[in-house]
Amino acid sequence: MTEKLKVGYFADGPWSHAALEALLQRGLCEIAFIVPRFDTQDPVLKQYAEHLSVPFIPQENVNDAEFITRLQGYGADLFVSMSFNQILRKPIIDTAPLGFINCHAGALPFYRGRNPLNWVLINDESYFGVTAHYVDEGIDTGDIIIQHKVDISEQDDYASLLEKAFVKCSEVLVEAVELISGGKVNRIKQNDINPYGFYCGMRRVGDEVIDWQLPARRIHNLVRAITLPGPAARTVLKGKEVAIIKSRFLQDAPSYICTPGEVVGRDESGVYVKAGDSVLHILEVANVSQEGALEQFETPGYRIGTRFGGVIEANGAA
Repeated sequence: MTEKLKVGYFADGPWSHAALEALLQRGLCEIAFIVPRFDTQDPVLKQYAEHLSVPFIPQENVNDAEFITRLQGYGADLFVSMSFNQILRKPIIDTAPLGFINCHAGALPFYRGRNPLNWVLINDESYFGVTAHYVDEGIDTGDIIIQHKVDISEQDDYASLLEKAFVKCSEVLVEAVELISGGKVNRIKQNDINPYGFYCGMRRVGDEVIDWQLPARRIHNLVRAITLPGPAARTVLKGKEVAIIKSRFLQDAPSYICTPGEVVGRDESGVYVKAGDSVLHILEVANVSQEGALEQFETPGYRIGTRFGGVIEANGAA
């Protein structure tokens, strides 16, 4: 029988709730304390802390020496991060005897960094990874404990990948804690998988704008990668900003030279827009209000010859 660990939990949001619930249901560990993100101080995690009668400790800088000394007093064997947002330095990483681990929705050493589920769709991947790994002072560079791969279908988009990752992250974290508890971890150095790997940065305002000169497949992948609950891909129509919510890639559509961004066909399910090579079927759009909210979701029926494109400024289209 494996030993029951005392875990210090650094976390935020629905993913952390599901993972914590899974850990508790399996009875693998007892929670020593919960440290939420300082900016949000997750109220659900606070309720968990009250239910478990453990300290709930918001801390602006978890690398503070006095704070680390305080944590040492709780006697945790292992620290766990799930959607925590502070950069961790060596003193806190080394505080718990069995280390500090994290669950990352990327197939490390690839897709390190931010927004991996967006980037795997943009890169037209056939799967995404969920990795439990030890934390070091790099960005998602610590030794791997366990990694699962999840298939991506042609019908998947950002929303569906979030649902898949939500479930898989809990499973992977529980499995990692179980391995650590039983002393059965076979640490895998990321350099042994690939000496380079790669890092993806956080997506920022402006990254959502469609370049209609790109191939149809690349535009389609952008649309599905950042659709709701993301910001949605954006373009300009008649001087106003429009969000492209859903598209369909036409595998056998012919490639030809014409004006990128122009509506070249329509039917009851949407419009066909010329891309840099072939055409893309646009199935759902929404208007963007002056405040940036999406509204008036609809199936587009624009006339043939209508053109998308233009510069989107911070306060709207230009």
